[in-house]
Formats: sequence, C-alpha cells, structure tokens
Amino acid sequence: MSDKNSEAIVEEVIALLERSGGDEYFGEPVSKLEHALQCAWHAEQAGADEELILAALLHDIGHLFDDADTIRDERVGVVNHDEMGERWLLDRGFSKRLATLVGGHVDAKRYLTATNESYMARLSPASMETLKLQGGPMSKQDLAVYANQPELRDMLRLRSWDEMAKDPAWTGPQLSAYREMLQRQLNRS
Repeated sequence: MSDKNSEAIVEEVIALLERSGGDEYFGEPVSKLEHALQCAWHAEQAGADEELILAALLHDIGHLFDDADTIRDERVGVVNHDEMGERWLLDRGFSKRLATLVGGHVDAKRYLTATNESYMARLSPASMETLKLQGGPMSKQDLAVYANQPELRDMLRLRSWDEMAKDPAWTGPQLSAYREMLQRQLNRS
C-alpha cells in the first residue's frame, strides 16, 4: 500500500474514533473512545505485539458505523459490530490477523461464558445484556469449533482487556499515540 493511501486510511480511522469520543459506551462509565484507548493500553501493558494492540484499539469500531448491514439495538449498539469491524478493516487493507482478532472478540466472550463460570460472574450488566443478543454462551458444538481457532489465545486475551477497559478514572495515552503504529501496520499489510 502506498504511503498516501495508508495515510488517508489512518486519518479515516482517527476521525471515526474521535467522532465517537464523547459517546457513552452502552451503560458503562466510559465513552467509546476511552474504552478503546484503555483496551489498547492493557494490551501494551501485557506486552502484546502491534497487531494485537491495534486489534484492542479497534475491536469495537463496528459500533461506529450506521449502514444497511448493521443490526442495531438501542440498548447495546450494533449487535454484529464484530463482523462489521472485521470486514471494514479488511476492506481498508489491515492484516487478516488484526481483522480476525476484531471479528473474534464477541465469540471469545461467548466461549468464556460457556467454559468459565467465574468469567460470567465478572461481566458488567451491559455486557450481560449484549451477551444475550449475541447468542449467549456457546453450545458444545460451537465450543469445539471455536477452540480450534488459530488465534484463540490472542482472542481470549483481547476479550480480557475488553472487560478491564471500563475504568472511569483511567488516564493514559491518547489516540495520537497510535497514529504511527496504524501507519506501520497498513504499510506492512
């Protein structure tokens, strides 16, 4: 991808996230942008690679779209935001792995709620509500398929950071801190 094209895509991503900056994150005590930034920060703190950090930053980008393919619920936003985000990122030239991680974070919640009772107990009320709309805990058949995902470990890590990224007192890097990382990832893809 040319530098000019990748710069335009980075600007599009930044603008989309900034535009949502003050929007409430569906019953959580943080905004959508704060949630994204916290999730990316948790990934960085855990020593994740750049693709996984950016997947953490962009995991809910599908909530920011409003087109014919979105399945919207007033209480929880775009129910199929994982699929929408994965497709959008691939269409813009992000790596298959990054997009797959974004696309798998909802199923990671469904997987964890089916396999770990203590995980279910830690979900916020808003996350419990979205779980219902996303199909609930996985069936045994779905568990067997999902457990064979090549990126399973990182999808589960991303899910963990997603749940932790709801601290209204958090302070950390701002969106501009990820600009160069976004640019590098697009130039590699």
